[in-house]
Amino acid sequence: MALSEKQRVALISLAASAVLAGSKLFAGLATGSLGILSEALHSILDFGATIITFFAVKWSDQPPDAEHHYGHAKAESIAALAETGLLFLTTVWIVYEAVHRILSGETHVVTTWWAVTIIAASVVIDYNRARSLSRVAKKTSSEALEADALHFSSDMWSSLVVLAGLGAVWLGFPMADPIAALIVSFFVALAGWRLGRRTINTLLDTAPEGVADKLSRLIGETEGVLALQRLRVRPSGATLFAGVVVQVPRTMAVDDMVALKQTLTQRIKAEYPNADVTVTTNPVALDDETIFQRVMLIAARHGLAIHHVTVQEIAGKIAISFDVEVDGSEMLGVAHERATALELAIGRELGPDVEVESHIEPLPETTLSGSEVEQSECAPIIAALEEFASRQPKLTDPHNIRVRRNEHGLFVHYHCRFAPEESVETAHDAVDDIEHRLRERFPAIRRVIGHAEPIGRAPHDK
Repeated sequence: MALSEKQRVALISLAASAVLAGSKLFAGLATGSLGILSEALHSILDFGATIITFFAVKWSDQPPDAEHHYGHAKAESIAALAETGLLFLTTVWIVYEAVHRILSGETHVVTTWWAVTIIAASVVIDYNRARSLSRVAKKTSSEALEADALHFSSDMWSSLVVLAGLGAVWLGFPMADPIAALIVSFFVALAGWRLGRRTINTLLDTAPEGVADKLSRLIGETEGVLALQRLRVRPSGATLFAGVVVQVPRTMAVDDMVALKQTLTQRIKAEYPNADVTVTTNPVALDDETIFQRVMLIAARHGLAIHHVTVQEIAGKIAISFDVEVDGSEMLGVAHERATALELAIGRELGPDVEVESHIEPLPETTLSGSEVEQSECAPIIAALEEFASRQPKLTDPHNIRVRRNEHGLFVHYHCRFAPEESVETAHDAVDDIEHRLRERFPAIRRVIGHAEPIGRAPHDK
């Protein structure tokens, strides 16, 4: 199986670590330089850390499975934490040995050109290796590679210090070697502190700096969101997991809630392409909800369609009535139980002093098989409709008149026009009056569907 970019750069780093560690150890033992030995020990630990990094990167690249729903990215954090421990162990040994040599005065160091060459070469290698690792770490959000890059960056600076110490020893200042070793220990400890703090933050699911504030503003500015109830953000390798809970009006349609979730997800991923976003909408009641809205909402929760909702105030008491639609073939006892359950739910929502009453009416759920009525039969119906329409002073242009027959009787469809400023109630009353008159003259008519259009708007053909 081909190696990923992360695995490939980790493997190259592993090979470089082995070469540098061996070279420095040989030079340190040959010269007796504590600075070089410190660097050698540092590089040997880096070699071990790079082995950990390689396998951690390889493991973290595995996709989520049945037991690891969020993937394996935190394997890199664990590897980085192990490397932090190795850095601090290195620091302790270097400081101990340097202080011992300074206090005892035992600083016998032999400087050779090839030892200097090894350290100088390590500076060049560490510089290029740190750049390569840092580039891939930023590209893939790999903590393990970032830890390696930090290691080799500190190696480069500490090697420069060792070179300076060797130069001072060559000029006749032998104490410069343990002093250089102490300076190296500072670089090693600083690298360990930075890496450890960042790794622990990741393991503790600390939100990346500034991300929560940015997402809070983005979510709060999204239309349809009443309030951000909860936001949880945590990094895991290259993925940023974001859990969002927002409050929305409970009267919001389900389709609108789904669309809002998609909008929030898209906006977050536009800012953070590697984000794994979960959005939850929490419907809440608003202070300005009308009784009508509350009744319709409760009916929707019960899976019942209602219409003709009427709210009356009688002697300080609210009376609510409505038509509830059920399958026409349903047994009355069952339908009554469903209607009663709805009435009780409305009573609990609005209070004990509210009177609730429903009218059960059939609603066919099956598709009716219909046909167009012959011209000879529908002509008088069309003529009557145009006659009744002419008597409505605010209704004009009855058109698209169609008459159809199904097993329940005749269904008449037509369009008409009203001035745009007329109220819906005015248009409804006019259309309703035409329906009553048509059904009175033609008892076979079961329903009349009149579609009102504002004058000046594009008509609906059919």
